[in-house]
Order: sequence, then structure tokens, then C-alpha cells
Amino acid sequence: MYSNEEIDALKTKILKYVLYKKRTENEIRQKFNSYDEDILDDSIEYLKEAGYINDNEYIERSVKEFIALKNLSVKELVYKLQSKGIQRNLIEDYISEHKEELVQYEITSAKNIITKKQNSMEKEEIEDLLYKKGYLSETIKLAYEED
Repeated sequence: MYSNEEIDALKTKILKYVLYKKRTENEIRQKFNSYDEDILDDSIEYLKEAGYINDNEYIERSVKEFIALKNLSVKELVYKLQSKGIQRNLIEDYISEHKEELVQYEITSAKNIITKKQNSMEKEEIEDLLYKKGYLSETIKLAYEED
């Protein structure tokens, strides 16, 4: 059995880890996997209730950062979130709630890539690149039309 001091020490370690940089529940579980699972579960649950661990907020913040800094397809956004161990249903819920905004972002991202690449690549090569990055054919078509 673990003492209250040991449990509090783990909560403090996790809290420091989360405050340094926002983390997903999965990232915390991977980092602290050497601890007893019950204590880890209790610590994570405590920090969730206190608002320090929230995968939905993590999704929201990450997507906003990606939109501000990168040209990604929605498929790439999903992949990046999944790579952090976020549950698929949370990602799907977020995407369905923000569908229009994300479609517009994907069109804008495709236009940015087209603009960057049009002097050095043929249209077909750019389209192939966009397909490989996960852009939908409809998005690519709209990006070319809006140009």
C-alpha cells in the first residue's frame, strides 16, 4: 500500500510535467508508466477534476496552434492528434463540431501550398503532393477555383 505522501508526490510530479507543457492523458501515462496503475489512475483522475488534464482542451489548443502556424489537411491534423494518444471519438467529435471552420482552413492551406509551389512545380505535381498530404479532391478543386 502506498502512503499519502507517496501519492501526493506523484500528483506533484505529474502536475509539474503538465504545467511545463500541456499534455494529453496518454502522454502522462507513458511518462509515469513505472508507477502502480491504481495510483496513477487516482492521480490522473484528481488532476482531471482539478482541470489540469483535459484532452478536449488539448485538442482545441493544438488545432488553433496548427491553424495559426502550419498548412495541414484535416487528415494531417487528425493524425497529429492521434499520435498524442487522444481517443479517436474525442477527435471525431471536435471535427464534426468545427467542420465548416476546418474545411475552410483546409482550402486556405491548399491555396497556400499551391501559391508556394506553382513556380517550381506543374499543376499535376502540386495536386499529387496535396493528395499525398491528405487533402480531399473537393478541397483541392475549391483551392484552385478561389485563386
